[in-house]
Amino acid sequence: MADEAPVGVFDSGVGGLSVLAEIRRLLPAETLHYVADCGHIPYGEKTPEYIRERCQVIAARLREQGAKALVVACNTATVAAVADLRERYPDWPIVGMEPAVKPAAAATRNGVVGVLATTGTLQSAKFAALLDRFAHGVQVLTQPCPGLVEQVERGDLSGPQTRQLLQGFVEPLLAAGCDTLILGCTHYPFLRPLLAELVPPEVILVDTGAAVARRLHSLLAVKGCLAQGPAGPTCVWTSGDPAELVGVLPQLWPAGAEVQAFV
Repeated sequence: MADEAPVGVFDSGVGGLSVLAEIRRLLPAETLHYVADCGHIPYGEKTPEYIRERCQVIAARLREQGAKALVVACNTATVAAVADLRERYPDWPIVGMEPAVKPAAAATRNGVVGVLATTGTLQSAKFAALLDRFAHGVQVLTQPCPGLVEQVERGDLSGPQTRQLLQGFVEPLLAAGCDTLILGCTHYPFLRPLLAELVPPEVILVDTGAAVARRLHSLLAVKGCLAQGPAGPTCVWTSGDPAELVGVLPQLWPAGAEVQAFV
């Protein structure tokens, strides 16, 4: 594929914009196409079959647009669909997400790690395999966070309801002695400022956005298709109401982008 072809990125909603920011930071020459599947959020409460179907539709559209690589910027979608997508498109560099169990296990000082994630991610075999592989000698405490994704989708990153929800999820983990917290959903990095108010400063917050950007860079380099720039405009599509995304985009993607309907 052409060096200047776009990179396709998608998530169940706006959370993947946190990953998009890491990609932009590491790969400023790349043109980015982003799909927010807001009309079908939250993925974390959907069946694996439903999620796979949505991922197939979105991946096919980004492929049609000429995307030279695909980033599945959603832990739940990665669990449900990334293996299927790689089988369908064996020649296409595809990067998925997974909770940062390995770096968290390396970072913890007292051996107690908490995980904030969606129900779908925490119940997955992939997550169980991560624990089995990387969490030896570490106590990992999981906390499903229903409702938190929806707050970020509304652009409510610090309001009373978001604060109450997040505090309720974090407090049991802190009470159990966690010194490291994994942000196991791409929406959650947008809550870092609020988390900084709710957890002691010595608690380490870990997410995988930067690691995904590094993996994308590596795959594009191997393919010999890193862009030389300048990057084209960032394009954003949503399967929800474009006006709603336009309203929250300045908080989540300050660089700005044209928002179009994904139908």
